[in-house]
Amino acid sequence: MYSSKSPTINLHGETRDTVLFIVNDFINDNYKLKNEYIGIIHGYSSTILKNKVHEILKRNHKVDSFKVDIFNPGLTIVKLKIH
Repeated sequence: MYSSKSPTINLHGETRDTVLFIVNDFINDNYKLKNEYIGIIHGYSSTILKNKVHEILKRNHKVDSFKVDIFNPGLTIVKLKIH
């Protein structure tokens, strides 16, 4: 389960182009470390980064599921496929 101690990355100030590499690297690193839940902070004022992050997550085969945090719509919680 995701908690405040789960690995989290903050994408504020990043562009759509750089987010692709940052998010995939973050996923790969945490997959290797066997972290089942991670957080991605994309902000909520503009949906540009959120939409790009969700597009990346849908295509990554290491992602089991993801959802926007109900208490913080600027955070997406990701569950990785850890065996």
